[in-house]
Amino acid sequence: MDRRQLLAMTVPVALAAAEVKAGPPGNSSPTSPPVPAGAAAGKPLLFGDDHQFWYETLRMFGAAEHGGAQFGEVVAISSRIAPGDYDAWHDAWSEAADKIAAEAAGQLARGHGVSARDGYARASNYYRSSEFFLHGNPDDPRIARAYQRSVECYKIAAGLFDRPIEAVEIPYEQTTLPGYFHRASAPGRRPTIIMHSGFDGSAEEMHFIGGARDAVERGYNALVFDGPGQFGPIHRAGLVFRPDWEKVVTPVVDFALKDPGVDPGRIALMGVSLGGELAPRAAAFEKRLAALIANDGVYDFSAPHLATVPPEQHAEFVTLLRAEQAPAIDQMLDGVMKSSPTTRWAFAHGMYATGAPTPRAYLAAVLDYNLRDGIAEAISCPTLVCEAEGDIFFKGQPQLLYDHLTCKKTLMRFTEAEGAGAHCQVGANRLAFARIYDWLDETLG
Repeated sequence: MDRRQLLAMTVPVALAAAEVKAGPPGNSSPTSPPVPAGAAAGKPLLFGDDHQFWYETLRMFGAAEHGGAQFGEVVAISSRIAPGDYDAWHDAWSEAADKIAAEAAGQLARGHGVSARDGYARASNYYRSSEFFLHGNPDDPRIARAYQRSVECYKIAAGLFDRPIEAVEIPYEQTTLPGYFHRASAPGRRPTIIMHSGFDGSAEEMHFIGGARDAVERGYNALVFDGPGQFGPIHRAGLVFRPDWEKVVTPVVDFALKDPGVDPGRIALMGVSLGGELAPRAAAFEKRLAALIANDGVYDFSAPHLATVPPEQHAEFVTLLRAEQAPAIDQMLDGVMKSSPTTRWAFAHGMYATGAPTPRAYLAAVLDYNLRDGIAEAISCPTLVCEAEGDIFFKGQPQLLYDHLTCKKTLMRFTEAEGAGAHCQVGANRLAFARIYDWLDETLG
């Protein structure tokens, strides 16, 4: 076997090995990376050996903390889904969302605002989940319907809170970015946290598992938004991810500063999962931030994708990824996608969210998502880097980011023993955000 053939086998072998080694993958944002990853140890309690379906179910369980799901509903819905069956996944979640939304509409018509709010919130999250595995065919009409219904239901729920959550459109280049302003109840100019998810989360979901409501409870405004490649912009306008995330965050800071309820001296930024690389990238250039939270920290997003490429072959492998043609790599990636449910979804969504036409082109695209060449060192505001003990796939990345920082910095570790060791502390959100916002309180004074 010549060197070129060896290189062609490296990535698929690495991906398959990572999935077997890691256990349930952490493939969902705002709480996980976008490739085969281990966020929690142990055998899935549902879906047999389909770790991808099980992780997405855990994600729904976690959303119950702020009304995005109910445990019994999640169990009942999951019982109707066969492992690996994307159509069954869509149908079960969509049918449940339709039923709950219809009930909420009736409750609202009869004046039961709290009941309607709760129903619409769950329906929104269930619609979001329903289209999660459909991105291999971007023209599937079920994708557009699920997105539209998810946003519609969330906006109705948002308007039914004691202090309504405001839907906003943030000017961005020749269009706008969708988001929500969760206002603190205290009067006057308040400290404000700008936040976004990662590879496959949504601004709506940040309500349930991303820390928006935890911030409001502590007197912060929370300005949540979706950037290019994320839920709103990719669904409604086809805007794909871009590595120069400062071009995304700076217009959001501009927007926040125009609000009379925002204290301009106390604006923080938090990015979750892939956002743990995107937000630090933005903070290196956007100097109006008073604090930064990388949850969890990522120094080089491409590193886990290429972890098993021998160092002496790395340069040649990268060249092949970017080559006009590399049929051996293309063939091997196609094979591993067929054999691995995790890789099948990860590459399908990665191509969808980055605009890459092939799996190899997606791998080439992620090479640009890093904080090398002095970018991490250019961050000047106090920075919190979160690290989950059991995050096998991104193991070492938070520490690497922390080591490269030259600003005032804190590394906050979450452990398996306290139930918070999964990527971005899945399943322990209240514990995690208590510590994160305690740090922010003390940092902003």
